Amino acid sequence: MSTTQEHWEQVYGSKAAETVSWFQAEPSPSLAIIAAAGANPEGAIIDVGAGASALVDHLLDRGFRHVSVLDVSSQALAEVKARLGERAALVNWLVEDITTWRPPAAAFDLWHDRAVFHFLIDAADRQAYLRTLERALRPGGHVILATFALDGPERCSGLPVQRYSPQMLAAILGPRFALIDARPETHLTPGGASQSFVWCLFRKTADGKAS
Repeated sequence: MSTTQEHWEQVYGSKAAETVSWFQAEPSPSLAIIAAAGANPEGAIIDVGAGASALVDHLLDRGFRHVSVLDVSSQALAEVKARLGERAALVNWLVEDITTWRPPAAAFDLWHDRAVFHFLIDAADRQAYLRTLERALRPGGHVILATFALDGPERCSGLPVQRYSPQMLAAILGPRFALIDARPETHLTPGGASQSFVWCLFRKTADGKAS
């Protein structure tokens, strides 16, 4: 078990999902930007670093039929499966580290990441993430990245994070990914603290040119 996996297994093994700082009873920002991407319920969606998020519940409620949920913590995914009950059989569950996972090529139409990328403070880990994203997403597919904004926290769950602007994220993803939407969010934690996020929507282009 890697150090990263050990950390998140400990977090989800010791805390109730509704008490962690990133908890959202209603994943409204995710649902809004997924709608902005024009996601088709017949398309393949992956929620990367989902933890115990309720997003998968809402996607199933909306008729999405090809949903994958990935997290490094088996504890987190077990909690979501238990919550979904029989509906858990409708979801593709992946216990993987996003920096080492090798996905099927062009398997997904939409990649959703709420608050994973900002934990990758080493350039090598960011490059590994981008290689995975590049392989997994079909041309014309969409990427949703939500990270701490420039005025957001410097640490989360005891770990350092990297804060971003939309322009910084666009530069990291490079010309294969066109930035088509960016919006701020002030997330209120269960403890009552405010955290600044930035949500960005990108489209993967076929020719390497933003359009």
